[in-house]
Amino acid sequence: MTGGAGGFVRTVRGDIPKAALGFCHSHEHAFLADGHPATLNPALRIDDYAATVAELRDFRAAGGRAMIDCQPLGCGRMERALVAASMETDVHLVASTGFHKLAFYPDAHWVRTYSEERLRDVFVHEVAVGMYEGTDAAELAAAFLEARAGVIKTAVDRDRMADPDKRWFAAAAAASIATGAPIVCHTETHEEAIWLAYYYLERGVRPDNVVLCHLDRTTARPETHRELAKLGVYLEYDTIGRFKYHSDEDEARLLLQLLEWGLENRILLGLDTTRARLKHYGGAIGWTYLIETFLPLLARFGASDEAIRRWMVDNPAEAFAFKP
Repeated sequence: MTGGAGGFVRTVRGDIPKAALGFCHSHEHAFLADGHPATLNPALRIDDYAATVAELRDFRAAGGRAMIDCQPLGCGRMERALVAASMETDVHLVASTGFHKLAFYPDAHWVRTYSEERLRDVFVHEVAVGMYEGTDAAELAAAFLEARAGVIKTAVDRDRMADPDKRWFAAAAAASIATGAPIVCHTETHEEAIWLAYYYLERGVRPDNVVLCHLDRTTARPETHRELAKLGVYLEYDTIGRFKYHSDEDEARLLLQLLEWGLENRILLGLDTTRARLKHYGGAIGWTYLIETFLPLLARFGASDEAIRRWMVDNPAEAFAFKP
C-alpha cells in the first residue's frame, strides 16, 4: 500500500498511510547480528529470531503496533529477519539505512572508505530501491532485497564533531533531501545534538525530517531541549528503565517540564533496548515496559491521555512520514 506525497511511512513490508502506523516506539533494535559491535559490548547481539518474535508478540498484545528499528547497515542489521518478523507478528517495522558510530565498524570496512557521493548513492538506493544484503562485509555486494529502508540513521560523537572529514553526515543530508526520508540521529550529549541539528539544517534538510535521539541520557539542562525544539526538529527520549543514568521519576519530571513549555508536538518515546533489557533474551524489562509501567507513571505525574497519545501515535506518524 502506498500513501500520497508526504503522507506515508515506509515499512519493511511496504508504504503505509501515516495514520496507519499506530502506537509506535520511536527508537528500538529488533535484531543485531553477532559481529563487530558484540566484540565491544556483548549486549549488542540480538540475533535469536524466535526470542525477538516473542518480544514483538508481547508488544502487540499490550497495544503496540510499530517500531523504528535503528540498526543501520554494515554493523549488524538483519534485513531478512526484520521482514519475516514483521510479517509473522503484524508489527510495522521501519528499517534504517545510514551509519552508526565508526567504532562499530572494523578498520577495513567499506563504510569507513567510501566517498561522500558513493555513501549517498548507497543510502538513496536503500530507501528508494531496496536494502543491500551482506553489508557487514569489507566490501558492499550488489545483492539487495525489495524491502526498503524508511529512515536514515546517523551517529555523532565528540571526535566526529572535530573531524574535518564529515562525508558521512553530508551523504545522509543529501540522501534525505533526495528521497524525503527522515534522519534519525544518535547523540550522547547536548552539545552533539546542537551541533548535528545545525549541521543538517544548514545543508537544507527539513527540520521536521530530523529526529535527535537519546536526549535524556541526562535530565539536566531541560532549557537546551526547549531551544532545540524551537528549530522544528523532533526530540526523542529513550533512557527509560535505564537506572544507571537516572530514575523513571526524573525522566517523568523532564517530560512534564517540556509539556508545560508547550512542546508536546516535538516529543517521541522509545526504549532503545539491547539484549540485556529484553525479557525473552533474559533481560530486565521487555518491550511492554513503556505501556505497562512508564506511561502509567507519566499519567500519575500529570501527563494527559491526549499528550501520551500524541507522543506515542500522532508525533511518530508525522516524524517518520516522508516529506518532499
